[in-house]
Amino acid sequence: MSLEDHRQIPIAEPALGAEERERVGEVLDSGMIADGEEVRAFEREFATACHVDHGVATSNGTTALHTALRACGVGEGDTVVTTPFSFVATANAVRFCGAEPVFADIEPETYNLDPAAVRETIEVRNGDVDAILPVHLYGLPAPMEELTAIAAEYDAAVVEDAAQAHGARYRGEPVGSLGDAAAFSFYPTKNMTTGEGGMVVTDDESVADRAARFVNHGRNDQYDHVELGHNFRMTNIAAAIGRVQLKRLSRFVRARRDNAAALTGALADAPVDPPTVPDGVEHAFHQYTVRTPDRERLVAHLDDHGVDTGVYYPTPIHEQPAYDGVDERFPVAERAADEVVSLPVHPGVSEGDREAIADALALYQPQ
Repeated sequence: MSLEDHRQIPIAEPALGAEERERVGEVLDSGMIADGEEVRAFEREFATACHVDHGVATSNGTTALHTALRACGVGEGDTVVTTPFSFVATANAVRFCGAEPVFADIEPETYNLDPAAVRETIEVRNGDVDAILPVHLYGLPAPMEELTAIAAEYDAAVVEDAAQAHGARYRGEPVGSLGDAAAFSFYPTKNMTTGEGGMVVTDDESVADRAARFVNHGRNDQYDHVELGHNFRMTNIAAAIGRVQLKRLSRFVRARRDNAAALTGALADAPVDPPTVPDGVEHAFHQYTVRTPDRERLVAHLDDHGVDTGVYYPTPIHEQPAYDGVDERFPVAERAADEVVSLPVHPGVSEGDREAIADALALYQPQ
C-alpha cells in the first residue's frame, strides 16, 4: 500500500467498545446516574491497581490534582516546587490552593523534573518548600527516589501528577504509590478514559478522608459540612466506563509499548532523537515524543504523508500569560518546548500504520 493510499493516522484515538456501552446502559437503566456505588467500586479497583489503600474519584484530572494537594495540607502561602514543562493545570492546581508554584528546570533527556535543579531551587529559597509536585510526563516516571529523598530532608509532601502515566512503573512499583498522594486524569486521550474524570490515590487514610470530603462539599455526612469543599464528584456513568477501561489498561499499555518499540526501530537512521527510557522504569507511552531542531519542517512532512502529530507543550508554563510574574528562565524546558513533537502511539495504531509512519520518517530530510 502506498503512503497516498493509507488513512490519516490520528495522534489520539479513544478505545471504547461494546462493553463500555453495555455498562453505561445498565447505569442509565438503574436511574442511579450521579455519584454512587459504581463510583465506590471504581475507587477500590483503581486503588488496588496502584498498590495503595484508598482512591477518591473526581470530575477530572485538574480537580484530582487540586484535591490531592489540599488533602496533603497545601494551602494559603505555601510553596510547591514543580516543573515548568507540563500542561498548565499542574501549576494552576497549586494556585487554586492559595499556594505558590515555584519552578525548577527539567532533565534534557527525560523532560521530567531534575532533582539537582529542585535542590538548588529549594536552597536558593532557604529551604522554603511545603511540597514537591513531580509530573510523570508523557507516561515516563519521574526520578522519584531522588525527589522523595529531597522532600524528606525538608519535611515536604510529595504529590505525583500521574495524569499521563496510567500503567507506568518505577523500580517495579506502579506510579501513584510513590508519594504521599497522586492524581490521575481520565480525559479521552489518556491511556484509559471515563470521558472526563480523575482519581486521587493514597496509602494515607487521613489524606483520603480529607480528599473525599473536599470533593463533596466538605461533608462528613449528608448535611454535616465540616469544612469548605467543592462539588468535584464523579458520576456513576463515568465510573462504569472507567471500570471497563481499567480491565483493559494492561492491554492498552502493552500496545503502546509495542508501537513505541516499532517507532524507535524506524527512527534508527532518522535525523530525530527518540525518547529515552532510563533503567528501572517502565514507560506507559501516553505520548511518543521525539525532538528535532527543525520541528515545523518535520510536522509538515508527516502531515503531507498522512501522519498526525502533537506538540506537548509549545509554551512552558512560566511563559504563559497567566504566569507573567515569573521572572526566572528555565533553559532546558524552553529548548524542549521548541523541539519536541509527538507521534501516534495509541492502541489504535495498526501494523500498517506503523509501517506508514516508518516509511514517512525514512523519507524525511531536515533542512
